[in-house]
Amino acid sequence: MAGNAIDQTRRMLSLVTYLRERPGARVADVARAFGISEDELIADLDVLPLCGTSFRGGDLMDIDTDGERIWWHNPDDVAEPLRLAADEATALLVAARAVATLPGLREGDRDALLRATAKLEAAAGEAAGASSRLSVIFESEGGVFADVDRAISERRRLWLRYYSPARDEITEREVDPIRLFAVGRTYMEAWCRLSEARRTFRLDRVVEIKLLDDASDPPPIELRDLSELSSALVQTGAEDPEVVVEVGPGGRWVAEYYPHDSADELPDGGLRITLRAPDPGSLRRLALRLGRDGRIVSPRELAASARDAARQALAAYGE
Repeated sequence: MAGNAIDQTRRMLSLVTYLRERPGARVADVARAFGISEDELIADLDVLPLCGTSFRGGDLMDIDTDGERIWWHNPDDVAEPLRLAADEATALLVAARAVATLPGLREGDRDALLRATAKLEAAAGEAAGASSRLSVIFESEGGVFADVDRAISERRRLWLRYYSPARDEITEREVDPIRLFAVGRTYMEAWCRLSEARRTFRLDRVVEIKLLDDASDPPPIELRDLSELSSALVQTGAEDPEVVVEVGPGGRWVAEYYPHDSADELPDGGLRITLRAPDPGSLRRLALRLGRDGRIVSPRELAASARDAARQALAAYGE
């Protein structure tokens, strides 16, 4: 059985040395030596020719097989010592130092990263000088990201103080994180214990976060299609057409998911939301999802097409 990606990476690194010392090695012998099937070995050999010693290309491994033997045509070229250009060394060092400052990073990982950085500095020599004059400052969401990532990997619950622009207030809540994703901004999808529902949180709106000892236990739910979430969360421009949507208390979540110009309170506890959309027609799906919890007010053409789509859906359901 094939292992995970880390196991495959380790095996392929060993394959490089093994094949360099055994030109024309038999596929069956190599597979037996590594304890894998011949099909798994061939899959590894399909990947190796895409590997090299620099992102600049031009130094890829020239490896092929006829199904019985394996031939590596340029082992001496690829085996030359790795040399980093000044810009490569600078990029690596700046990134390594920046990641090492992230709050929430495991101490063992931080120590390993700092040791690797010190070795890279020594190897880079003068090329490392420019990196010492550069730095990266992460937004506050960098620390939030690290805590959320750790909570997901360790299956732990999170406590948040979260700013809600729809209500212009900060609330405290416990959540069971489900996944992280990015659409312009970085978001966490989680089961919110305060509302007892699935919610999406923008990391830059998290005022404070704590990793709890309680186990994360979200109910079994179907993950939303990220393409649908992307259409809801995508950033819009001031030149895009304006759309006005009125929602009841059950539709207030629209102000959390959709970037908007304003969200005014209505007497029934709902919101009158003004937003912009590059393609207003894409909001018909929103109207269908809202059902009785909301309606499109303007533009009139969009409101009419949303009503027609709802009637057609109801007719199809009746049939």
